[in-house]
Amino acid sequence: MSRRSKLIYSYLLQIVYEHFLTVAGFLLALLLAARVLQEKRQPGSTLAWLLAIVLIPYLGVPLYLVFGGRKMNQFIRSKGKLYDQENLDEGGESKLAAAARIVIAAGMPPPRAGNHVVQHHNGETAFHALMALCESAQECIHVSTFILGRDETGRAVIEMLARKAREGVQVRLLLDGLGCLWAGGRFTKPLRDAGGQVGRFLPVLPLQWRWSANLRNHRKIVVVDHCAAMVGGMNLATSFMGATPKRRRFVDSTAFLCGSAVADIEDVFFHDWNYAVDERMTSCGEASPADRIETFIQAISLPSPEVSPASASLVQVVPSGPDVEEDTFHDALITAIMEAQERIWLVTPYFVPDESLVKMLALKARTGCDVCVLLPLRSNHPTADLARGSVLRQITAAGGTVYAYPGNMVHAKLMVFDETMAITGSPNLDMRSIYLNFEIALFHYSQQEIAYCAEWIRTLQNASHMIRPEGVSKSRAWAESFCRLISPLL
Repeated sequence: MSRRSKLIYSYLLQIVYEHFLTVAGFLLALLLAARVLQEKRQPGSTLAWLLAIVLIPYLGVPLYLVFGGRKMNQFIRSKGKLYDQENLDEGGESKLAAAARIVIAAGMPPPRAGNHVVQHHNGETAFHALMALCESAQECIHVSTFILGRDETGRAVIEMLARKAREGVQVRLLLDGLGCLWAGGRFTKPLRDAGGQVGRFLPVLPLQWRWSANLRNHRKIVVVDHCAAMVGGMNLATSFMGATPKRRRFVDSTAFLCGSAVADIEDVFFHDWNYAVDERMTSCGEASPADRIETFIQAISLPSPEVSPASASLVQVVPSGPDVEEDTFHDALITAIMEAQERIWLVTPYFVPDESLVKMLALKARTGCDVCVLLPLRSNHPTADLARGSVLRQITAAGGTVYAYPGNMVHAKLMVFDETMAITGSPNLDMRSIYLNFEIALFHYSQQEIAYCAEWIRTLQNASHMIRPEGVSKSRAWAESFCRLISPLL
């Protein structure tokens, strides 16, 4: 072939290659645009993704592939349904609160009676209760965490789990792929060497088993011998809990419980574990004898003086995330706000809710309901602090109250509605937690838990400054709007 023929052939190949990429990119953009239109998104979010995909496809398409997916049918099918409908007892649904009925209608468990619940609002007492609970294990310990610190708390947890594994206890530790990015490998080797199992949920790098750069497992779960559990906002790191007090430790909360709701919590753990490590574990533990239950109750209660007076607490387990077909937590939250008549007290580290939640809170404040939002004066995410500005102004303009806690970072997630319901668990009141993260919440319907949660919120209010955000400059307003726009990616 002559030199001229080679040049012509090379030129034709280049044209075909470029046209192929253009046509393929155009078809991919069309497919993604159709997918965006089918998803349940806010109109502004849908329009933003459509404009990015259609007008700047070389940027919008890869960004959507990495960050855009929310409720993915293929993902839900591959992970399976969270709860088996045949095993869910309706339990007198007509007598339940509206939020509880919303949760049940979405395929979640009903409230479970006969639970002994202990709330820990202190990182030291929570740590000692966790260690005592693990120490009492004879059969299995299942742990899921967003962050495992490479610090004294993380090392103490690994040492405890490794020792129990050497004693013959089945230990499973599930780590989020991003939050525990630096806490795998050598750090967890003592546990693996002792016979324990370590799984990683959705690694962040491509070409790995079931990876994702955006979807995160924010659930914090510990289940011991199928009978006792810990669920809350505390990660297994010194910033959240530890054996001794630390000056900059976060203000946080977690719930320990024994009783019928533990099986629903363990189902959530196994659902995540099976997906991460490709196993088929199910919650099938038998009820422990009465003396062992008493041991668990003592473990979760000490050294905390706040103990439920009776094992009669009504608790509902409410998971949320991409593995749940509906936005169940969001819908139940909206319902609880609508039903509240006297008070809506919210404690959250990041307050960047969607427009439906903001408008509902403002509407309730205008009707005279005591709407109170308590936040850290400055959180550990400055962009979230900027993003919350316009929302707080809407709340206070409608007659709501905003408290800023000036001490250590408030990381607790706690909500109280009238005298009818309290919510604890892992979800923050931001769009990432509500729509993207895998989360787990506990809905409490018993008076002792509701009263205790309200009393702790009142203690935080007394230590906080009541603020009323004023008007801001155009540059500040632009910065707030931009941070609110990107808040789901943070």
